[in-house]
Amino acid sequence: MTVIIAFFIAHWYLSLFFQTFFLHRYAAHGAFTMSKFTEKVFFVLTWIFQGSNYLSAYGYGVMHRMHHAFADTPNDPHSPKYDETLFKMMWKTKTVYQQINKKQIEVDKRFTEGVPQWAAFDRFASSWFSRIFWGAVYVGVYATFADVWWLWLLLPIQFIVSPVHGAIINWFAHKYGYTNFKVGDTSKNFLPFDFLMMGESYHNNHHKYGSRANFGGVRWHEIDPTYVVIKVLDKIGVIELVKSKQIQIQREPKAKAA
Repeated sequence: MTVIIAFFIAHWYLSLFFQTFFLHRYAAHGAFTMSKFTEKVFFVLTWIFQGSNYLSAYGYGVMHRMHHAFADTPNDPHSPKYDETLFKMMWKTKTVYQQINKKQIEVDKRFTEGVPQWAAFDRFASSWFSRIFWGAVYVGVYATFADVWWLWLLLPIQFIVSPVHGAIINWFAHKYGYTNFKVGDTSKNFLPFDFLMMGESYHNNHHKYGSRANFGGVRWHEIDPTYVVIKVLDKIGVIELVKSKQIQIQREPKAKAA
């Protein structure tokens, strides 16, 4: 039992870390810079720790910039305001993400400029071979160490843990929580102390200051653990924090009523 619980927790947080650190704060918002070699290292690490849930930095980065520009409008890739259920929103998100990755839709240059892309690696990491390989690894771990039946209930979550992370923020953090800032959408800070989402649930703060590396820090209890790691990596020279906001995707103005 101990091994499975530890495996699940480690997968939850390591997958989440690379999503918020590499895909979100780096690829989408350019909150810090890194060398091309280091960027490729983080591509590979994202694949290892997201596993069967691997998300492309390009697809995620472009889609997330669109979310900021069109938040809670009909063009938002994921909004509880226009999707009746959580699962409908998740399916729409998946569809838009795949269309971006496969270049099936035309995307404005402001959403693609500067977003890191390693197309050959993405094709491998997103392939069915890769996803089945990691799925088999997870099943093997459970088959070896799951000594009570209910532990198997955790396995389906591990198959889709990255979409689960996204759904928690894109759905619940637009419906429940508190706000520090008045913004032009429904974003909220979902948790007063973010022990589950590594800073991601300070969503209202993030929508106010999109390119800021620290999602917390507005109230005393808003501690962003990912930002602590970012500060350490900046200090030792792995990355370099951007002093001025390089990438700030402005929200589209609402159309005037006729």
